[in-house]
Amino acid sequence: MPNYPRMYRWGVTPWERYAPAATRTLASLLDRVESDRGRRGGSIGRAVDLGCGRGLFTPELARRGWDATGIDYVPEAIEAARRAGPPEVTYAVGDVTDLAGAGLDPFDLFLDIGCFQGFDAAGRAAQGRGVTALARPGATLLMLAFGPTWLRSQIGGVSQAQVEEAFVGWELVATEPAPTAGLGWPMNRTSPRWYRFELR
Repeated sequence: MPNYPRMYRWGVTPWERYAPAATRTLASLLDRVESDRGRRGGSIGRAVDLGCGRGLFTPELARRGWDATGIDYVPEAIEAARRAGPPEVTYAVGDVTDLAGAGLDPFDLFLDIGCFQGFDAAGRAAQGRGVTALARPGATLLMLAFGPTWLRSQIGGVSQAQVEEAFVGWELVATEPAPTAGLGWPMNRTSPRWYRFELR
């Protein structure tokens, strides 16, 4: 897995450059999730941004009314997220492959924008188990992941089969290509995709 603390220190954070494009798509996906929850009699509840970094996406959850939490294992990133606000978002330092150790309460929505793809098979399985253990009935998982490339050691990447394998008991209800505008080379060669899972 890439050394993310070092990448933050060096200012090598290509995922932040992609944030504006990802945020636009995320808003559309959340519209669908919230509409479907409303039709099923559910409401906006608790959401967690896994591997939230400096909190580029977590505030959007809070803005829409979710009780939002962001978690990342880089303390400096979490400090930056807290400084940026908004105050109604909760941020925690923690490892998404050991969510049980983070002392979190269950969630209705899990958001992962590029975190899962950086782990090896054991790490992906551990994240899947942790998410499932913290999921309320009918929970949703939204994930943006990049496909595998020859640059695996630098930027990660997973196939759809690898994503599905890690989330036992979840149903993949939608997947679609993610826009590549703003990624730059070589990330724009990774075939990014959005995945939406519902807990069975």
